[in-house]
Amino acid sequence: MEEPPVGITARLRPSAIMLAAIMAALAVTVALAFGGTPSATAATPGKKIDVVAAENQYGDVAAQVGGAYVRVTSLMSNPGTDPHTFEASVAVAREVGQAGLVVQNGLGYDSFINSIESAAPSTSRKIVNAQELLRLPDSTPNPHLWYDPATMQKVASAIAADLSAIQPAHTAYFSARARTFTRSLSAWRRALASVPENTRVASTEPVADYLLDAAGARNLTPWSFQAAVMNGTDPSPQDVADEKTLISQRRVGALIYNEQVTDPLTESLIGLAHSRHVPVVGVYETMPQPGYDYQSWMLAETSALRKAVMNHTSAEHL
Repeated sequence: MEEPPVGITARLRPSAIMLAAIMAALAVTVALAFGGTPSATAATPGKKIDVVAAENQYGDVAAQVGGAYVRVTSLMSNPGTDPHTFEASVAVAREVGQAGLVVQNGLGYDSFINSIESAAPSTSRKIVNAQELLRLPDSTPNPHLWYDPATMQKVASAIAADLSAIQPAHTAYFSARARTFTRSLSAWRRALASVPENTRVASTEPVADYLLDAAGARNLTPWSFQAAVMNGTDPSPQDVADEKTLISQRRVGALIYNEQVTDPLTESLIGLAHSRHVPVVGVYETMPQPGYDYQSWMLAETSALRKAVMNHTSAEHL
C-alpha cells in the first residue's frame, strides 16, 4: 500500500480488514456487473458518464464541466464532519469501480481512493489527480490544493479532456464549459487582489495557506505548529506560546482556523482572539452545502478574510 508523503498522516487510510472487504466487493462488482471491466459502460453512446470525486469541491467542478453528460458522486461532502475521519466502505468501492472518471486531490489527502483503484484496475477508467497536474512531489507539505487559484483551472481542463476521450461526440461541449469555468474564476482573483498586501494573520492549520499566499498575506504561525494540528499531534510548548503571543499582543489582523476540525487548543485560541479583539475566520476543507459552488465558496472565504482585516469583522462560519 502506498505510503503517505512526509508531513501528512495516514488518518484516511482504511484498515486492513476494511480494505479486504473493499477488494472482495470490487471482485464481485467486476465479475457480475461489468464482465471484468469496471468502467466498460462509461463510454456507451448516450449514457451519462459516472464520475466519482474524492472531495465535493472536485465533484462540483466535474459537474460544471460535464453538465448534462455526467453523473457525479462526491465521497467527502459533509462540511459538518472532520474529513480526516473518512473511511472507505464497500459502497464507496462500488462507486469507484463503476466510474468512468475519478477526480482526486493526491498528496496523501485521499490515499484511500488509490487503494480502491488498485483493487479494481481498469484500462478505460480515467483519473484526474490534482497533485500530478501541478507536478508536485510527494514531499509537498500542504495538501489543501483547492485553495490555490491555479489548481481548479488545470483540473477543469483535464476533466474536459478526459470526458472528451470517453465521449468524443461532446468534445466541443466539454471544452466550452471548461473555458466558462475558468473565466468565472476572475471574480475570485479580483477579490484576492483586494486584500491589503502583507496582511498578517495567524492560523491553526494550513488549510487556507495557498489562498493566503495568493492574496499576498503573511501567515506568522510557525509551520511546525500548523503541521502538528493538521496531523492530530500536540504542538511543542514553544510553538503554542508563540502562537498565543501573536494573538495576545495583536501582532496579526486575523486568526484563521479549520471550522471542520476543532479541539481544546483551537477553542482556547479562538477564545483568546475574542478577548483581544482579533477577528476570527473559519475556513472549510470540503465545500459547504447547499448554496455554494466552488467559485462562490472561494469568493466567500476571501471576502471573509478581507472583512476581518479591513473591518475587524469575524466570520467563524459561512
